[in-house]
Amino acid sequence: KKIMKKIFLAFFLSIISFNLVHAITLSEALSEAYKNNPELNAERENLNISEEDLKISRSEFLPSITISGSKSSEDTDKNTNRSGAETAVTDVNPKTQSVLIEQKLFQGFAGVAGYEKNKLGLNLAQAKFLKKEQDILFKAVEAYTGLTLAKEKFDINQSNVNLSERQVETDRSRLERGQVTLADVAQSESSLAESQAKLIESQNEVLTSKLEYERVVGPLNSIDNLNGNYGLSFEVPSSLNQAIEISKDNSPDLIIAKIEYQQSEKDLTIAKSELSPSATLSLESSKTDDLSATVDERDKETVKATISWPLFKGGKNFAEINRSKSLKNRKQLLYEYALRTNETEVASAWANLQSTESLLNSVKLQVKAAEIANEGISAEYESGLGRSTLDLIQSNTILLNSKISLANSERNYLLAKFNLLKSIGLLNSDYLKIQ
Repeated sequence: KKIMKKIFLAFFLSIISFNLVHAITLSEALSEAYKNNPELNAERENLNISEEDLKISRSEFLPSITISGSKSSEDTDKNTNRSGAETAVTDVNPKTQSVLIEQKLFQGFAGVAGYEKNKLGLNLAQAKFLKKEQDILFKAVEAYTGLTLAKEKFDINQSNVNLSERQVETDRSRLERGQVTLADVAQSESSLAESQAKLIESQNEVLTSKLEYERVVGPLNSIDNLNGNYGLSFEVPSSLNQAIEISKDNSPDLIIAKIEYQQSEKDLTIAKSELSPSATLSLESSKTDDLSATVDERDKETVKATISWPLFKGGKNFAEINRSKSLKNRKQLLYEYALRTNETEVASAWANLQSTESLLNSVKLQVKAAEIANEGISAEYESGLGRSTLDLIQSNTILLNSKISLANSERNYLLAKFNLLKSIGLLNSDYLKIQ
């Protein structure tokens, strides 16, 4: 039996050790979301699309080479002249091979503007990826901390249920000895029913939080795999002015608005190029065998220069120019608006961080005071020094609520820090050093 106990103990400790080693930290959850979140992977594909668009626009400056060939066969049954007399049949089977090289020389700066627009498009895709990255990482933080909070609230409520059950048993025993009244026992039983209801509510919260975690981050075998470790080391700005200055260079919303305005300038250049001439140069080299009854082979090279200048397209050219001008003005107004709202959003995030930090410190003091008060009231109640059952229940309730409030405040403070990073454009894998 002793050997079996030792084996069982070793097995149990190995399970505990395994769970501890594989406990998921906040950093690991963020890394999982960064690598596998479908929305973020979709933005990665958008980056690939923008890179290919840039290659396509670059091809406008390179020559095009076309190789072609043809083979035909003639079979004349009858051949007569105008007098009706038959003439000799001279069927041929021509075969032609050719190489055509074409080069665009000038497109009214549309090619250059299109290439520069696609370069901006790649930068825009990178900025949109950063914006989506920030959104997903923040959602992952919300999901991880939300599930951790739900688990902590469940543990607190479970502990409260156990305490209430012991309280009911104690009061029933004291009722038999005449130390308390029937009303005191009823109060204890009512408190137990309330704590059980809160436990059921916390169980449901754990379930919904786990589903949200799996939606954002990925599969989770058990909530016990979360170790609740928020120890992700990062710095936040030390002042509001510093935060605003950082945001001017890093905010994805500002970057996106600026690039879209720059692209609208290129669109205007492209629209204007529709009124400009264009020029192309081509060289074709061809070889034909069995060309005709009198010509067996022909080698020919043709150099061709083409210049075209659109003069009138029913007003379409001028309408496109006016449209591009209006779009450019719109993007400029949106960029100016983004600049103004950026400071407001950063200031709001900064103020929220300060308020949540102050609230957290206050709640910590509240919990400490509630613990001291509960310890004293419990001791007085047990010794019969005038404390009623209602006093003890109220003290337990205050302590329970203060612990839950502390868990909420710790989460809100952490979310406020991440929200500040998001507002200034630093909530990304590089800054957080996520592998």
